[in-house]
Amino acid sequence: MAVTEVTKENFESEVIGSDKLVLADFNATWCGPCRMLKPIIDEISEERDDVKVVSIDIDDEDELAEKYEVYSIPCVVVFKNGQEVCRSIGFKPKSEIEKLLGE
Repeated sequence: MAVTEVTKENFESEVIGSDKLVLADFNATWCGPCRMLKPIIDEISEERDDVKVVSIDIDDEDELAEKYEVYSIPCVVVFKNGQEVCRSIGFKPKSEIEKLLGE
C-alpha cells in the first residue's frame, strides 16, 4: 500500500475514520531527518497491509500540525479508532517505528 498524502480536507476520512491503525508521518521537505525517515515509512507502508500510512507536510498543513501539537519533526503519530495512542519525535530506526505499531 502506498503512503497517502493527507491534508486538512481529507484528514477526517483518511485518519480519524480509518478502520485500520494509522501511522501518520508529520514532516517537511526541508527537514534532513524527515528525508532520512521517508524510506523507512515507505517500506512499512509496502510491508504492512494492516496499517494505513499517511504523510502530512507541516508547511502545507500547519493547522493539522498545530491541532496535534507537532512542534518538532519528524513526528510519527499512531492513531487507533480515531484517537492518538502514541508518538515518536525525531529520526528513529525501523525497529523503533514498528514498536509503535505493536510489533
